[in-house]
Amino acid sequence: MNNVMSNKKVIALYVAPALLLIIALIYVPIVQTGYFGLMKWNGIGEKEFIGLKNYANLLNDSLFWKSALHSFLLALFSALSLIGYLFISFILASKVKGADLLRKIYLIPMLLASVAIAQLWLKIYHPTNGILNTLLVSLGIDNPPAWLAETDLALYAIIIPIIWQYAGFYILIYYAALKNIPESLIEAAKVDGATSLQVALKIKLPLIMNVIKVTIVLAVVGSLKYFDLIYVMTGGGPNGASEVMASYMYQKAFKSFDFGYASAVGFFLLVICLVVTYIIRRLTAANDDIY
Repeated sequence: MNNVMSNKKVIALYVAPALLLIIALIYVPIVQTGYFGLMKWNGIGEKEFIGLKNYANLLNDSLFWKSALHSFLLALFSALSLIGYLFISFILASKVKGADLLRKIYLIPMLLASVAIAQLWLKIYHPTNGILNTLLVSLGIDNPPAWLAETDLALYAIIIPIIWQYAGFYILIYYAALKNIPESLIEAAKVDGATSLQVALKIKLPLIMNVIKVTIVLAVVGSLKYFDLIYVMTGGGPNGASEVMASYMYQKAFKSFDFGYASAVGFFLLVICLVVTYIIRRLTAANDDIY
């Protein structure tokens, strides 16, 4: 058996199906997207080659850069929310009473479809009958804002349900990482006189640092390409106040029927995600010696 598995042809035979699927479903569409970005195309008729014109226009497109700023704000808040998720995970892993019930409660949003979550929060944010504004009125605020209709508030109002939606996912990852820490290390530290805070900061946190690095990449990159809940709740409005790069790409493709330009937006979004991932990996690698 060992001789068979050391045969390079056999290894290639096992790897080939998965590799072909990856190439067909990931790399070929990426190349096609970049290629379509060189075209003027409405998605149906013939394509007209225009070179780098779409990409040049993209660099001077103020609406795109506005949507990019919104995507980066979403990524920033998503990354910062990991601190809260990590704190909750430490509490749950410390054998607090009711931890099993709390874990199940935190997982509920992850089990719901994005459309269902969007509809739920649309009801919460309803300007007249919503739970939030009803509560504010009961507290004496006579004119509570129309959260999703105000340009200064719409993006931040959407960020809250997005963070809530993925809370259970990251809490579960951190909780599992913390529970995998050998109990003997924690007991030895306590015997040496370490406090609970010292155990958390000096032992547990460094041991799960690699997991934290992965979640930072997942949260940031996932936020940069986020689309569904924003599209259902506001469609990028009002007046582009909650437009992100993915929704802007959708608008260009399926409402303006400019598939060439939308492909350029999609390819540029991919490049941004790759660059951001590289920067995060470099920054986190530079801090390895600290731990």
